[in-house]
Amino acid sequence: MTTEFVMDSSAILALVFQEPGREHVAVALPGALISSVNLTEVISKMLDRGLSLEQVDDQMSDFSVVTVNFDRDLAIQAGVLRSTTRHKGLSLGDRACLALAMREGLPVMTADRAWSDLDLPVEVVLIR
Repeated sequence: MTTEFVMDSSAILALVFQEPGREHVAVALPGALISSVNLTEVISKMLDRGLSLEQVDDQMSDFSVVTVNFDRDLAIQAGVLRSTTRHKGLSLGDRACLALAMREGLPVMTADRAWSDLDLPVEVVLIR
């Protein structure tokens, strides 16, 4: 299993909640990377929608996604990204995802159209 993408929480949530674009995520998800910050977002949204912690854990295990700890280097890069992404209103989670994609040299998969024209050294793949 080769890693080909970094997943934004919006992409994984599209799959979980059967939203448009989920078919793109389903194909790319096995072995994909996700920041621990974005995993927190996914878990929070799933719990908000009434799934139990056991259901969340089971589903995330089934996805075979690789969680990457949000370390000091990623924190610095996400902080640096604030000035260049502020005009798009990107959150900490968004910047954590982009920082991981930049560090790993991988494209990022997202449902967030605001990322499509960012001037960053990372390929953004929109799911819809």
